[in-house]
Amino acid sequence: MTPEEKSTCDIIDTLIKENQSFALWRIPGESPQFAMQTSGSVRLFYNIEDLDEQSGFVIAPFHVDELHPIVLIRPDSRKVPSSGNKSFIGREQKFHRHETKIRCAEKNKEDYNYRFQLFIDPLRRNEFDKLVLSRHQTEESTADFSPAVAFHKAMKRYIYSYVYLCHTPETGTWLGSTPEIILSGEKGEWHTVALAGTQPLQNGELPIQWDSKNREEQEYVAFYIRKQLHSLDIQPTETVPKPVRAGELAHLKSDFCFPLPNNKKLGDLLKRLHPTPAVCGLPKEKAYRFIQENEGYDRQYYSGFIGWLEPEGKSDLYVNLRCMNILSDRLVLYAGSGLLPSSEPESEWQETEAKMQTMRRLLNR
Repeated sequence: MTPEEKSTCDIIDTLIKENQSFALWRIPGESPQFAMQTSGSVRLFYNIEDLDEQSGFVIAPFHVDELHPIVLIRPDSRKVPSSGNKSFIGREQKFHRHETKIRCAEKNKEDYNYRFQLFIDPLRRNEFDKLVLSRHQTEESTADFSPAVAFHKAMKRYIYSYVYLCHTPETGTWLGSTPEIILSGEKGEWHTVALAGTQPLQNGELPIQWDSKNREEQEYVAFYIRKQLHSLDIQPTETVPKPVRAGELAHLKSDFCFPLPNNKKLGDLLKRLHPTPAVCGLPKEKAYRFIQENEGYDRQYYSGFIGWLEPEGKSDLYVNLRCMNILSDRLVLYAGSGLLPSSEPESEWQETEAKMQTMRRLLNR
């Protein structure tokens, strides 16, 4: 790391300590971007459709409630402050709200197997087509852990993924590297993806063979997106599923491209898309309620969506996967996998382990 990069990381870490609202992100193939709100408060929303005509950096949870609102950073600065700029010093606040959000015991493998059985039984009774079971795991944070350095490592390691680091007093600090677009576009040309199914890379290369379980899982997501777009009289062009790289893993992805005559209703479109079967299940509303009642913990902002929203400019919003919540003394990692009636607990557990490795590889271990 160059002295300039080290200096920038020190500044970013200071912004977190001073409880500033900011976001730092890198879209695959582009340079990193920064947005910070130094005056006033971030905007909070409790309905996704309220994002219509809004601009800024969005942090949305899996399930919106009073503890987990949709947060919109409205930046008044797009440049990282220089080391000589002390305008943000002296605003330190105690981190209390987001550090008390984890209210249940950590899920170990025994608990995962118990949850798996709760999920697989209704799947095998054909009450659902698909359900997504996720879990979280705590890692100890070392005294020298730097969120900004971890972001820097992620940019270099995960060149095909969207990498971000953000902090607000309402959400706390989140870092992630996600491969899944929920909505991107500009000037009337828009894009979303159906991404599901998981395999490890084979000798560093994308796997060619995909079993029926992975293909079926991906098709459920594609079917859902197709249906939602058709309900808005949108006729997208769609690509056939192809394997794509995400860190050390591969997924099946199909792209949907479509025009939008009116960009003022992006919130309404996001409500129809979120959560997709890639993070929830089918039927959507029934699966959504089932997960909240039976998963056994609060996903918070994991499997929500995150990114830059600008109806009259360029928007890039991603599903918040392969992420961690950075607390003052610990790191909470999240991962999930899609379950079908044919799923087996050990293979699904191993999939979540592999996904958590995306963040573990960034730690000072």
